[in-house]
Amino acid sequence: MTTENSLQPIDPQAELPHRKIIRSWLIPLSEKDTFKAITLLTVDFIILGALLIGTVYFQAWWVKLLCSLTAGFWIGRIFIIGHDACHQSLTPHRQLNKWLGRIAFLPGVSPYSLWDVGHNVVSSWIYQFKRVDFVWQPASLEEYQQMTPMRQFLERIYRSGWAPGIYYINEIWWKKMMFPSKSAMGTQRKSFFWDSLLCASFGILWAIAVIVAAIATDQSILSLLFFTWLLPLFFWFSMIGFVVYVQHTHTKVVWHDNKAEWAKAQPFVSTTVHLLFKFQFGALLHHIMEHTAHHVDMSIPLYKLKNAQAQLEYMLPERIVVQPFSWSWYFRTAKSCKLYDYKEKHWIDFKGNPTPQAL
Repeated sequence: MTTENSLQPIDPQAELPHRKIIRSWLIPLSEKDTFKAITLLTVDFIILGALLIGTVYFQAWWVKLLCSLTAGFWIGRIFIIGHDACHQSLTPHRQLNKWLGRIAFLPGVSPYSLWDVGHNVVSSWIYQFKRVDFVWQPASLEEYQQMTPMRQFLERIYRSGWAPGIYYINEIWWKKMMFPSKSAMGTQRKSFFWDSLLCASFGILWAIAVIVAAIATDQSILSLLFFTWLLPLFFWFSMIGFVVYVQHTHTKVVWHDNKAEWAKAQPFVSTTVHLLFKFQFGALLHHIMEHTAHHVDMSIPLYKLKNAQAQLEYMLPERIVVQPFSWSWYFRTAKSCKLYDYKEKHWIDFKGNPTPQAL
């Protein structure tokens, strides 16, 4: 993106401008395009359908596996479009966004209204605040020591770096998105039940369609269920667990448990990570990793996030956490970021030792 305008970068030592001022820099990038949004969603659904058909049609196990894993990735792409719709940033039409969002969330078996409350209403504006933002919220050493042995075991599995899908399935999808109790969400609405029922029905009908396809093509029912239903869904859950982990877990990312302290830190800029990928891989993720721009202004559509992120990084040098992605960085982060010391504001391991700040 070119930054040919009258705006000048803010000195890194100067006080951070108010969020309204920062958002004003991005106003030209918040215009939405209904045709582009529907085209993106339609094309992604066609590709997902072709990949799932491929898991049935091709006989070689390795081709089935390739189609299956790619289908799981494509469920994630479609979900990202639904994520935009949930934020009312996909098209200019509110009701259309709601329906497009529900449709886009179906392959990921994710209820629209529950995601709206858990992500859009809660954590999208109160991020990295311990009492509200529950996704990948780190426990303190004292909280960890008070956990049961089984819960401590789960915490170690979740934070190992190998199990983002298990974390997401158990802690987010199962507990907070599929017919959750009022205590789990803090509220209860009729739409929660109907959206959960819609997604559960979709998942069951999907499995039934696979069984019918297996019988019709004389294939093993269990094998086809694995390649055409179970594996794509597990890949998707692992993908979303991984994405939300790397967007909010970094040695430079700060968590708070005091609201006044949290507000003073102006966390909409400092509490998320802009992850850089090689080979334009970020574009395959619909630019969802340009996440600082999304936090600053959730009305910016996904097809303009790249330019919005570039504008923010031009205007706020040294303020935004930018991290080139590598698997070695990811596993070093997972090794270091186990628990959090909310008083000293740094990550610690399961024994309470501080995390090295230079990864």
